[in-house]
Amino acid sequence: MLDTLEFDNRFTRELPADPESENFRRQVMGACYSRVLPTPVARPELVVHSREMAEELGIPESDVSSQAFAEVFGGNRIADGMDPFAMCYGGHQFGNWAAQLGDGRAINLGEIVNAEGHRLVLQLKGAGPTPYSRTADGLAVLRSSVREFLCSEAMHHLGVPTTRALSLVLTGEQVVRDMFYDGNPKEEPGSVVCRVSPSFIRFGNFQIFTSREDFDVLRQLVDYTIETDFPHLGAPSKDTYLAWYDEICRRTADMIAHWMRVGFVHGVMNTDNMSILGLTIDYGPYGWLENFDPDWTPNTTDAGGKRYRFGHQSQIAHWNLVQLGQAIYPLIEEVEPLQEVVNAYPRHFEAAWQTMMAGKLGLGSYVRKTDDELVSDLHTILQSAETDMTIFYRNLARVELSEITCDGPIPELLREAYYVEDQITPDLASRVNLWLRRYADRVSSEGNEARVELMHRTNPKYVLRNYLAQLAIDKAEEGDHTMISELLEVLRRPYDDQAAMESYAERRPDWARHRPGCSMLSCSS
Repeated sequence: MLDTLEFDNRFTRELPADPESENFRRQVMGACYSRVLPTPVARPELVVHSREMAEELGIPESDVSSQAFAEVFGGNRIADGMDPFAMCYGGHQFGNWAAQLGDGRAINLGEIVNAEGHRLVLQLKGAGPTPYSRTADGLAVLRSSVREFLCSEAMHHLGVPTTRALSLVLTGEQVVRDMFYDGNPKEEPGSVVCRVSPSFIRFGNFQIFTSREDFDVLRQLVDYTIETDFPHLGAPSKDTYLAWYDEICRRTADMIAHWMRVGFVHGVMNTDNMSILGLTIDYGPYGWLENFDPDWTPNTTDAGGKRYRFGHQSQIAHWNLVQLGQAIYPLIEEVEPLQEVVNAYPRHFEAAWQTMMAGKLGLGSYVRKTDDELVSDLHTILQSAETDMTIFYRNLARVELSEITCDGPIPELLREAYYVEDQITPDLASRVNLWLRRYADRVSSEGNEARVELMHRTNPKYVLRNYLAQLAIDKAEEGDHTMISELLEVLRRPYDDQAAMESYAERRPDWARHRPGCSMLSCSS
């Protein structure tokens, strides 16, 4: 089983290990990881897998369909060559230093090098406790695992930088969870997701060693990361560290611009949830912006301060990058060059955002003189009534701009984006149509004949709407996994018109407006 996989395990081979081999909660000092085995489960059963990810890893479909596959990726068996471990890291949570965190319910099985020479880490989420689990049990429930699996793959097919998912396995056991931390715990089906990424190293991996003034291990980890994941930067040195930091800033800016493009809200942008590769990582209380509201957060824990709201994600990324800069300062010992690098982040994001917005509007380029006001006015209009962001931008491509009159109704294609009929007032119609006339003039100034094609490549028709994920979870908890597979299939082609799947592109139904799982989620979700 899995004998085609070539395990390299450079992380455990080259970096310092925790000398304690027993699996109990503790502070781990002077080590980048602790070796730990997954906890065996009662009846591992494969629910769904990503055929693209299996192919990239070099796992044949015949292996995927075997019980041995479910045993390995449910945590019951360790395949030859695997060297399971949990990483040590710290982080800022909601702006406050939280000290040691670490892989509390994630266990890395090992690193493979595939046929193309790409390094990929296999990681089980929900496979039992580790030394970093603190007071938790290290397990995961089906609802959170469905959301993690589907969103990882949906983001990939949307073209958003992300970690991936290989499989979702039921454990045959029950796990007790208090979904909203309100004193109402209940048993739920347990499950394990296998996540895949070139690296799961986060900003917090570096922060923990600086906080402890363990600069020798800090340097080892930074050098390892550059040599393994950024070899194009050259041998580690002070200049290389700065070039590495600059590339992380640029990758992070690009990632956030993609989030804004598709309406994704991470929900918990702590520094321990920020990938060193600029990948979306840790799909917890995330959400998709349905009605356009820059102040919306999907996280119940964040409902008061809204630190991680949709419109604030770029600023939070900048703040997190400053914390990373402080973590690597001991290797550079000069404030000015680090400050210069991180101060450039807003420019990187603005450039990425402008390119993204030009694509959403089908413009060949972003011209600040005209487009700053055009976009700002559009965002104001989108907030004037409850407007579905995904549908509005997707349908805007098909509006016949030459037929717009200032005193006419809102085009029928755009009316599909509005949630509340009574909010479509004559005043709103006038404002929308005046904006459309200005937009038509801007489009004609370019003569961009590829406008519709560009907009359809930029604006997805299908995203993992919050209520769709919840419906799939509801069915799965009753033993019906068909909607998970169907959603996965739809989300493989998010930019294509799929005639038989139109219902998956519809507005959020009214019953889902405030239902748990369809609106806001807790960190237990």
